[in-house]
Amino acid sequence: MLFQFLIFILGFVFLIYGGSFLVDGASSLAKHFKISDLVIGLTIVSFGTSAPELMVNIMASIQNKGDITIGNIIGSNIANILLILGVASVISPIYVQASTIWKEIPFSMLAVIVFFILSNDYLLDGKPYNFLDRSDGLILLCFFTVFLSYIVSLSKQTIEEQIIPAKYGKFTSFIFFLIGLFGLILGGRMVVDSGSNIARNLGVSEAFIGFTLIAIGTSLPELFASAIAAYKKNSDIAIGNIVGSNIFNIFWILGVSSLIRPIPYSAIYNFDIIILVLATSVLFTFMFTGKRNTLFRKEGGLLLALYIFYLIYLIFRG
Repeated sequence: MLFQFLIFILGFVFLIYGGSFLVDGASSLAKHFKISDLVIGLTIVSFGTSAPELMVNIMASIQNKGDITIGNIIGSNIANILLILGVASVISPIYVQASTIWKEIPFSMLAVIVFFILSNDYLLDGKPYNFLDRSDGLILLCFFTVFLSYIVSLSKQTIEEQIIPAKYGKFTSFIFFLIGLFGLILGGRMVVDSGSNIARNLGVSEAFIGFTLIAIGTSLPELFASAIAAYKKNSDIAIGNIVGSNIFNIFWILGVSSLIRPIPYSAIYNFDIIILVLATSVLFTFMFTGKRNTLFRKEGGLLLALYIFYLIYLIFRG
């Protein structure tokens, strides 16, 4: 058991450092091709912080571990709002731009609603099973394309910035990119395999491991990024990173995962989706309480309290 926990933790080390190397290498390569920092931040960096979830889900889909696939995404998105934004806003109040309130947060809510509709075949269509099949994956990816189009239009509204020279040469950047990709693949395999073994040894479901240990672990890049951003008073990164990641997780990662292999979906997860809807709604509501467009420390404390109650529920559910 101890060995499996060590492998589990080591897997996250590979995921975190792999994501860092991947982002550094890809960002440096992009600069060589005169791509602006804004576009790099909205695409490569956002992808980088979601890379652990992506690799874990790809490995879980290949190995037909649907509970880990679903648990990782829903659990990560809940942790992103309740845990990570809670921690970030306790460190320092977070100011939220109007575009995030009226565009990005509603778009993340749309992602949850689309996910609920596509995964509940029995409830909505009367089918004898619930699956996220390949056609559902294509629909999710189409929504992701719409989101990318929004990012492109957003970048065109800004004044063209001066391109900062690349930090590394093209060859070094490419090597960093490959090292990061290898680290993500290896780390994802280690986390999925050891997580399944831990679940069996503890007598709990793989879904429980996915909703808790794996979900929190794959959210560590977002946690570090948002906590540091809040400490440095950079509110845009602190909340933009979280909202963007939640959209990436559903539309991009679940879309890719269900293309690899149809994902079985248990109706019991509808409660977790409801929690995610409530968490997103609470975040939206907080933008209009007290000083508008600001997430205060007391509100962050409430988010953390809600996450603790959610973890207690998961423990009792097993």
